[in-house]
Amino acid sequence: MAIWTRLFLPFAGAYFLSYLYRTANAVIGPVLASELQLGAGDLGLLTSAYFLSFAAAQLPLGMLLDRFGARRVESALLLVAAAGAALFSVGKGIVDLAIARALIGLGVSACLMAAFKAFSLWFPLERQASLTGWIMTSGGLGALAATAPLEAAVELFGWRDIFVALAALTLAVAVWLQRSVPDRDDGAQTQPLSAQWAGVREVFASRHFWRFAPLGLTTIGGFMAVQSLWSVSWLMQVNGHTRATAAEHMAGMSLAMLVAYLMIGLLATALARRGIRPVILLAVGLALSLLTLGLITSEASAHTQLLWVAYGSFSSFGTLAYSQAAAGFPVALSGRANTAFNLMVFVGAFAVQWGMGLLIDLLQATGCDAAAAHRRAFLALLGVQLAAYAWFSASIRWSR
Repeated sequence: MAIWTRLFLPFAGAYFLSYLYRTANAVIGPVLASELQLGAGDLGLLTSAYFLSFAAAQLPLGMLLDRFGARRVESALLLVAAAGAALFSVGKGIVDLAIARALIGLGVSACLMAAFKAFSLWFPLERQASLTGWIMTSGGLGALAATAPLEAAVELFGWRDIFVALAALTLAVAVWLQRSVPDRDDGAQTQPLSAQWAGVREVFASRHFWRFAPLGLTTIGGFMAVQSLWSVSWLMQVNGHTRATAAEHMAGMSLAMLVAYLMIGLLATALARRGIRPVILLAVGLALSLLTLGLITSEASAHTQLLWVAYGSFSSFGTLAYSQAAAGFPVALSGRANTAFNLMVFVGAFAVQWGMGLLIDLLQATGCDAAAAHRRAFLALLGVQLAAYAWFSASIRWSR
């Protein structure tokens, strides 16, 4: 119990904040657009700056974690996130806010990978699946906090005061993590930088890695882009909901994700023992996610909240892609394999989030109304996701 409270809880608190920051703009985005006169492209760039800096940090992050340890790396980076939140609270325009958002993304870029590194040192292999489920649950709680609760807080205090509070909370978690998490040496000798980069190149040259990378770019990254911005925009512009109702939809989706992460953590190992491999769970879950996104985009049902809840639930299975991508490499490369895959995910999230905004602006400039522009942008996203899924599904038979 002592190691659980000293190690797991600080990392869980950090990942809670990471997911809250990631998805907060879905709720405050319309407020920012109105207050600062931002177009869809501006809003997409502003929100996706988080993903760009997050992605840029991934490759050096794996080496830093191996060299300096999870406690030192994550607590230092959280100070950067706190500074970014403070800057965001006083930002006056798109440049200020985009820089602040990028600092936040850089600052929380280690939250999940550092937790995985620490878990691998302190807990036996048989507990890793359940710990992954639990740490993802803490992120789901952060996503839930960034929906209806954040909407209520925006109404009461305004978005600037909220980011002042988030800066203070992030600083507190950084101190908590630095003082609480114990150190442990895994016994491995630190490799020279050239050898570490050689391992990175080995990951990117692997056929196994590229079975999963397109999924990370388009489907997992695309879900992040939709969840953290374009979901609320769709619900308001296409379905005609108020911002409060859209936030309620997102709260339901985040709660469903929480349940899905818990079920993955509790059942994945038992199902594997019965012959249902994690790669099959990944394939089925993402197929249902794509089906649900297709139903949302085609407006096939008036039960919009049910569709978004299902979309969040099925998309949660994408978390299994991390372990499946890393499984094709020796343990010594698993950290770099995870961060390489995370790079794909966040590059995809950045590209989809900004690209959809640019496409919506372009379509509106050529005469489309906001609803039609959103429909076409979502259809374009669905098309590239289907292509990536076809590539992945054709390769499943090659997997061990």
